[in-house]
This record gives sequence, C-alpha cells and structure tokens, in this order.
Amino acid sequence: MSNVIVAVLAYLIDKKFGEFSFIKHPIIVIGELISFFEQLLYKKSIFRGLLLVLFVLSIMTLLVTSLQEFLRIAFPPFLNILITALIASMFIAHKMLRDSVEGVLNVADKRSAIAMLVSRDTKELSECDIYKAAIETYAENLSDGVIAPLFYLLFFGLPGIVLYKTINTMDSMIGYRTKKYEKFGKVAARFDDIANYIPSRLTALLIMIIAKQKNLFAFYKDGKRHDSPNAGHPSTAMALAIDITLGGDTLYFGKMKKKATFGKGKKEIRQEDVQKALKLI
Repeated sequence: MSNVIVAVLAYLIDKKFGEFSFIKHPIIVIGELISFFEQLLYKKSIFRGLLLVLFVLSIMTLLVTSLQEFLRIAFPPFLNILITALIASMFIAHKMLRDSVEGVLNVADKRSAIAMLVSRDTKELSECDIYKAAIETYAENLSDGVIAPLFYLLFFGLPGIVLYKTINTMDSMIGYRTKKYEKFGKVAARFDDIANYIPSRLTALLIMIIAKQKNLFAFYKDGKRHDSPNAGHPSTAMALAIDITLGGDTLYFGKMKKKATFGKGKKEIRQEDVQKALKLI
C-alpha cells in the first residue's frame, strides 16, 4: 500500500512542479556514471558492454537500497513516504514531456524545437512531418517516461524506479545500432527491451481504454511491425485513438530508413491532432 501512495504522490508532484531546477537532476548523475565506465571500458565488445551494465547497476542498487534503508530508519512513516515520493517524482517525466511537445506548437521555428525531441533528421521536415514526429515521441515516451517508471515504482518501490531509469538511460546513451555501439551497447539495449516489454503494452492498452476503443488490443497487429519490440505499440494505440497514420519512411543521419506505418487514419497530420494526443492522457 505504501508503494501505491508513493506512486500517486510522485505522479502528482511531477504533474505540478516538473523538474526541480535548483538541484542536479539524478538522471544527469546516472549519465555521468555511465560515461565514466564507458571511457574506462569501451571497446567494440559485447563483453565490455556487459561489464558496464553490471557495474552501473550494481553501484546504483547499492546506493538506492542504502538510501531507502536510511529513510526508513531516520524518518517516521509519513515523512519517509513523502521524501520517497519527492525523490521518485524526479524519475517521472510527464510534465516535461507534455511541455516539450506542446512547445513545438507554440514556437516559430518548429524544426529546431522538434530536433530537441527526436533523433531523425529535421532540416527538411514539412509541418505535417513535424506534427507526426511530435505525436510519435509523445506516445513512445509516455511508456519510457511515465508508465514504466510508475509500474516499477508500484511493484518494487524506490529501487524499482531508479534501476529502471538507469537501464533506460544506458540504452539512450549507448544502445544504438551504430558502428561505435553495435557491440558495446547491445546488452544495454537488450536490458531496456526486457524492462519495457510489459510497460509499453500497458501504455498502449491504457491509451485504447481512455480513447474508448472497442477492440482494446487492436494496437498489437501494427505495433509488432516496429523495429523495436516495444515502441510500436504505444504509437499504434495513439494513431488508432486519434484516427491518424504514424510511422513511414524516415530520414536518419542522412539515410532514409524504411519504417512500417501504424494506424489506418489520415496521413496529413495537423496541429489539432497533436492537441488531441495531449488532451487524451
């Protein structure tokens, strides 16, 4: 029950305040730890990448379990729950995600704004493509930034949310299929795939429920066609929920990548479609 209370409080704190700018964000600290071990261990080697994952997760496990025990001993239950919720809220990113996506709608230079959110080439994107990218990143990051952290917080407490975000951060830093990281980042990428397997599908299911779709599992047919074993499901659910088509061939690092399409709605995506996605959740 305490995990439920912590999760609700953490979500509400993030919704109200977002990031605390007056302190160093813990994700930055985790990123610095990952960078340290990358510099120490890097080779084009799966085993070296495995060592990085094991070292980083071991250190973070020690730190977060020690913190949890300290809070249990040092504070009465109410304060323990409140402080834990404050810490956990820093690993949830719903307000930041919403504000970032909404910000794309409210600036003149939309290409520069969307470039801060996606890895695809943005210089030649049309306005329709920009709005499509905004909806895709919102749907995918609802899983990584909101549902998955809350899922692991509910079931495993503070260590769950911290270790999940550690795995997610390792993937975002080294889990790429590039010449540099194809081998070194493979273990980190696989850990992230496993960690997101249930939350990504849960996110898709929640979107379908909120959108009052008759076939709640209709997202699965298109979702499984994505290169990622997880990212396609929330994107497909969002496409079905607001009656648009997402995905399709996309330019990355100067090369056109063939991608599946998700959903069966209109392809000409407009600003109001982004607003529908933001209002849906």
